[in-house]
Amino acid sequence: MHLLGIEKMNTYYGESHIIKDLSLIVTEGEIVTLIGRNGAGKTTTLRSVMGLTPPRSGEIKFRGQIINGLQPFELTQMGIGFVFEDRRIFPDLTVRDNLEIALIHRQTVQQQWTVERVFEVFPILKKLEKSKGMHLSGGEQQMLAIARTLMGNSILLLLDEPCEGLAPLIVKSLGELMEQIRKEITILLAEQNVKFALNLADRGYLIEKGSIRYEGTTEELKSNREVQERFLGV
Repeated sequence: MHLLGIEKMNTYYGESHIIKDLSLIVTEGEIVTLIGRNGAGKTTTLRSVMGLTPPRSGEIKFRGQIINGLQPFELTQMGIGFVFEDRRIFPDLTVRDNLEIALIHRQTVQQQWTVERVFEVFPILKKLEKSKGMHLSGGEQQMLAIARTLMGNSILLLLDEPCEGLAPLIVKSLGELMEQIRKEITILLAEQNVKFALNLADRGYLIEKGSIRYEGTTEELKSNREVQERFLGV
């Protein structure tokens, strides 16, 4: 059974048809990437799954259960975590407070991700635990945003443009971090940084104008020059 399955999803902003008959699957333990140019529909796809921009038609299943129409907080409680492109950390709270606030509405008793566990995986956050969010660099904020989402005991992580605005060295560190946590969490990654996405993911979907134009393993995507030149401009 697929962890996440989307079948012929259509999403609109007003009367603008943004996502068009989009279908994709994510199997437990995978990193799947959704790549494409800016404005292709990557973020809207993630927002549709999370119930932030509900689709008008199509079916979304999580663990075999149809989740169309559920509220974002209900999906969070089911184990879907969303890391926004703009990170949305609390600037006036410390790193530790940002992490602990994620525990308030956590439904599960079992604590797979505790503050101490996060500090083991994200040692930079341990060093910064008393620093306020406003004083963190972009890369540190991104790591905090991911860590805070994990604190909700997410099963599926929806990552929206995690490389946006980050220096190459920070992107490299972020990739190493994702390699570390992939053993414990399934990830659907929306990303413009094609090199980062294809080096990290198992499979990829190429989206253009709200429709999937190509899908395959990352090795297939890397080797298909026609696809890269036509849709990605690389």
